[in-house]
Amino acid sequence: MNANEPIPGLPEPYSNPEATMAPAPDLSELAALRAGYVRLDEIAPAIQAASVSRRRFLGFGLALVGGLAGTAVLTRLFPVFSELDEIPKVVPTYDPTAKKWTFVIDTASCIGCGLCVDACKTENHVTREPEFTRTWVERHTTTADGARFVDSPDAGIDGFPAVATAVAASGKKVASAYFEPRLCMQCETSPCTQVCPVGATYQTPDGVILVDPRRCIGCGYCVEACPYGARYLAPAADSAPSDTPGIADKCTWCYQRISQGRRPACVEVCPVGARKFGDANDPNSEVAAIVRNGRAKPLHPEYGTKPRVLYMGPSVQEA
Repeated sequence: MNANEPIPGLPEPYSNPEATMAPAPDLSELAALRAGYVRLDEIAPAIQAASVSRRRFLGFGLALVGGLAGTAVLTRLFPVFSELDEIPKVVPTYDPTAKKWTFVIDTASCIGCGLCVDACKTENHVTREPEFTRTWVERHTTTADGARFVDSPDAGIDGFPAVATAVAASGKKVASAYFEPRLCMQCETSPCTQVCPVGATYQTPDGVILVDPRRCIGCGYCVEACPYGARYLAPAADSAPSDTPGIADKCTWCYQRISQGRRPACVEVCPVGARKFGDANDPNSEVAAIVRNGRAKPLHPEYGTKPRVLYMGPSVQEA
């Protein structure tokens, strides 16, 4: 067996030993690695088998919509509540090289309800502990004296109290405030892929950054390298992405969904459309229209990472 032979279905970092700092395995180890690898389009249906918990969403959803009652109403409002009898197959015509996935967040519309955080944790088997989260919501508050404060109690999963939890803001008069959802920026020039010593963090042909749990050694280099604080090491818990604690984890834009023609769970559950997702290469998509008119901007473009998550609303002015 030739150690330089490409591994079918995997990105270049896996088939190019010079792309990583890790020592090349011997042939027996390489054979074992090859036997364990599967294509991403084969992984997606298995991940999709763990569908969103309907019961948890109904409890939060009923409180949110107040006068509306019944699962039928909620299913119409939030399609993520619907349960599927069968796991849909990966779209056979899916061409990742033709996609330019783009995520847009409208901070002028976000109400800080926390449904997006709950949806993400349930869909992706993320532990309920608030310090470990793929997406979170921040409240940015400016007081009358011009001071700015940011709080995010329990990552915003249960909404926000009327009074800011930032201690320094206590007793101050509020001049303005808004909610800012956060997630992995899926940078085109990503520091996390550059520092990974074993090629576990990689970029798919459609530009989404993923983590291969079978390669990740939990060194935490990528966590430190991310300027947006979007990564963490998955703890040993009742629920962990890929059932693998100790590895790097982050938002994947629900790759198991978008590769099937569906939207990320957080986008699907948002009751006010503050999260938007689509293909910027599709001229008829809402995201493409937003990109064309220039209303959406990246957070901290000075980092030079070229984020593919764009923001509209007050967060753009503050950044």
